[in-house]
Amino acid sequence: MAATDPGFQESNLRTAQIRDLGLKIEGTRLEPIIADFQKELEAVGLKRLQPRFYLSTEWGVAFGAISIALPFYLAKPELEEIQAEQVGHIEGVSHADILRYLRHEMGHVVNYAFRLYEQPEWVKLFGSITQPYIEEYSPKPFSRRFVRHLPGWYAQKHPDEDWAETFAVWMTPPNLGSAPGSGPGSCPGSAPGSGNGDPAHVSGKSTEPIWRKTYEKWPSALAKLEYCDRVIAELRESDPPVKAEDRDQDVTELSYSLHDYYSELGQGADDLPPGIEGALTSIFEDMGLPEDSSPTTPRKPASGLIRRMERNLVANVFRWTGHFPERTRPLVRYLAKRADELNQVYPADKESEVAVAITTLVTALAMNHVHRGTYMP
Repeated sequence: MAATDPGFQESNLRTAQIRDLGLKIEGTRLEPIIADFQKELEAVGLKRLQPRFYLSTEWGVAFGAISIALPFYLAKPELEEIQAEQVGHIEGVSHADILRYLRHEMGHVVNYAFRLYEQPEWVKLFGSITQPYIEEYSPKPFSRRFVRHLPGWYAQKHPDEDWAETFAVWMTPPNLGSAPGSGPGSCPGSAPGSGNGDPAHVSGKSTEPIWRKTYEKWPSALAKLEYCDRVIAELRESDPPVKAEDRDQDVTELSYSLHDYYSELGQGADDLPPGIEGALTSIFEDMGLPEDSSPTTPRKPASGLIRRMERNLVANVFRWTGHFPERTRPLVRYLAKRADELNQVYPADKESEVAVAITTLVTALAMNHVHRGTYMP
């Protein structure tokens, strides 16, 4: 009998050193997506700046370099499953979503390659690149000073991210634009990479860039986009002075296992809200006690519903509040655990109402944590 490739065994995946997993971009679904992205770069006229692509622990560009890191878990479906299981959130769930992240990272590449952050106008519009980079920032949802592209109001994190988000919106093909009314990271309608290829990002017969119409009532964000449009027009035919290809945590150098990696990520969810029982109890009391309903109405465990909601809840809470998935996921699991301990149930015919109540509770707790540093003051 011919030998068969055992592929990625679960035990090997979790215990082997990541650098020994043979992960690469070539031959995976990432390869054609990157090819589409390179066509987008050519369409907007950035032909002299060619970034390199590699796998790492997360999306990123090392400061002063032009290499773009993609999360290693995107290279294998098995790794995506583990990422979803361990973190509850995948940055790059689809072809279109990966392109969205690539456009953002390209903003960093352009910034570093041409040292835009040294220009007085860049500093005036975005702020100093030397500002402290704070991981857990406190965004102001729907602020009109910033464009919206990636989830979590990411432009508000740091001047460097503000520029990268602005560039990404500028670069996005017209029929895939991130509009203020369509939600951060949204991508309505069309197939990825289907823009008309015009560097001005026009739609139909109009010569007006779509982002100008989209942000016409957001003057601060519009000024940043106009600066981006102007500076890219000036740089299109220039060779970048910075061509360093430094890499940060290249997957071929990661000497720890997936188990170690995700164990480390699990740190930092130690401030779960005490005294949440009252809020949970009130949700299910509002649904009516068992004696208030027909004895034939089935009752379902609340913990099961909370666990089923976990993945979408984690993603959408991050999108609209900026509360990181690494924190929301243990919060949701804590609520499910307490619901079990309290024997909370609900009428099966009121599941949608219960789901709304749970979503509202988690969102309120998340907003508290984002702006106060704690779930319950």
